[in-house]
Amino acid sequence: RENSSENILSSANRLLLHEGKLMLAESTRLLDVYLFLFDDFLLVTKIKRNKKKYGGSDTSLIPVCPSLTPELQSFIREGGICTVLDQPIPLDRLILKNVEPV
Repeated sequence: RENSSENILSSANRLLLHEGKLMLAESTRLLDVYLFLFDDFLLVTKIKRNKKKYGGSDTSLIPVCPSLTPELQSFIREGGICTVLDQPIPLDRLILKNVEPV
C-alpha cells in the first residue's frame, strides 16, 4: 500500500528463499507473474514489459542488483518491471494444493 508507514521489504532479518516466473490463472485469462518467496511471506508481482528500453540502445549499462537471478536481471535490462499484484501472503496463512494441469 502506498500509504503504509512501514516498508514490508525493509527487514534486515528477512531471507529470500526462492524466486521465479509463473503463469497465474485469473478467471478468463492467464497472467505472467514473478514470485518472491521469503521466509515469512510470498510476494506476487505482475510482469510488465516496456516497449521502450531503459537508457537507449546500450542496455548493458543498466544498474541491476547482483543478487537477482540472471533471468530477472535480463528481464530488467530489456526494460521490464515487476509491480506488486496484491498484498503479500503470510506463509502461516498459505495453503498449497496440487492441481491437474489444464
